[in-house]
Amino acid sequence: MIRESLTPRSNWQAQFESLGFSYHSIDGLYWDERYAYRFTAAQIDTLEQASLDLHQMALQAAEHVIRTERLEQFAIPKAFWPLVEQSWRDREFSLYGRFDLSWNGEGPPKLLEYNADTPTGLVESSVAQWYWLQDVYPHADQFNSLHEKLIEQWKSYSAKGMLHFACAGGNEEDEGNLSYLRDTAIQAGLATKQCAIEELGWDSSNEEFVDNADVRIDNLFKLYPWEWLCREEFAPQLLTQTKQPAQRMRIIEPAWKMLLSNKAILPVLWELFPGHPNLLPAYYDAWKISGNFVKKPLYSREGENISVYADGNVIHTPGEYGAEGYIYQAYAPQPKFDDGITPAYTSIGAWIVGDEAAGIGIREDETLITKNTSRFIPHYFVD
Repeated sequence: MIRESLTPRSNWQAQFESLGFSYHSIDGLYWDERYAYRFTAAQIDTLEQASLDLHQMALQAAEHVIRTERLEQFAIPKAFWPLVEQSWRDREFSLYGRFDLSWNGEGPPKLLEYNADTPTGLVESSVAQWYWLQDVYPHADQFNSLHEKLIEQWKSYSAKGMLHFACAGGNEEDEGNLSYLRDTAIQAGLATKQCAIEELGWDSSNEEFVDNADVRIDNLFKLYPWEWLCREEFAPQLLTQTKQPAQRMRIIEPAWKMLLSNKAILPVLWELFPGHPNLLPAYYDAWKISGNFVKKPLYSREGENISVYADGNVIHTPGEYGAEGYIYQAYAPQPKFDDGITPAYTSIGAWIVGDEAAGIGIREDETLITKNTSRFIPHYFVD
């Protein structure tokens, strides 16, 4: 795993905007092709296998939590426990997820967390870096089958009626990711409509969710976290649907993904698979951790409210999370690459679509904690 310095292409902004990647320079610098990461084929095989293993362990962890009735540890509102349990028993359709890994190319990749509900970074991981590869390294390869696998996974979804796509309005990055996912669904042959989640409503007379044109919503892909949905004004209406399962709105990602997207799943994974090479020790109690560790809120996004306790020093990020509690995970620092110009700590996002590994996206930050402002760097591999 080598970080290379490169000269950016002269036309990359115009190319990406034509592809729908309009937020390429959000916060000043997001997509960064001054650098690229080079892997060997063997290293890609290691990342692929780690993704597959972590996916299977996560599914077993979800089963364990449901079977042993441990949802309280996840700070999920109690009224939603039956919905989570039912969605798991029904094995409701899941599209995708992203494992965030710490790895320098040697030894086993380590799981930092699992973005199982609303992972973003799709356009850059799937489309943008593939076009970059064709221009810069046309004879090399890339761990990237996201587009094809998303389409195939959508084909396995037995949609009755239209599939609505919704996210918070006015967020360019979320809207870009949502539009891309909608495009893959269209290519799979599904009828779709995109709207802001604020435009969805409840038709009390017919007891159904409707869009801004009063069209019934049979299927909803929501790029909007379940922990927010559970606390919205219309949360009770989500629960009333459990009384008539055949009539209820189907939601993607399903309610059982609330378990895997929650940091509380990390101690469960370590409990079930202690010593697994792709896992870090993780507990609900800080005193059980020996040595350096990271304190993480059960619900946290974009690197907020993370505290790193390492070698007598503390690094903390501000934010609005933590009220529901924390978990404590052994510290595995992201590898640091430094060319003397832009030092970077690197995190690898490994994608899973359905039950298959589908590629990686790489983020860099000048600090140890990856945030929403962290840069995206393309990659390639050679035999």
